[in-house]
Amino acid sequence: MLRTFFQNESGAVTVDWVILTASVVVMSAISFYQIRDNSAAMDEAAGGAMAQEQARLFPTEETPE
Repeated sequence: MLRTFFQNESGAVTVDWVILTASVVVMSAISFYQIRDNSAAMDEAAGGAMAQEQARLFPTEETPE
């Protein structure tokens, strides 16, 4: 009975698809978090650069208190 169980390959394709699908999901999650972190840093850098340029182009007059 054990020999026929190990020789039976009817579920092998299903196991292959489960492993492939799980690996794609894991790689997608890792890629998502890497892109999210890097895009947040790029967003902060772009916002800072735009604020500096705006302050340079449109200076505000400071009123003495």
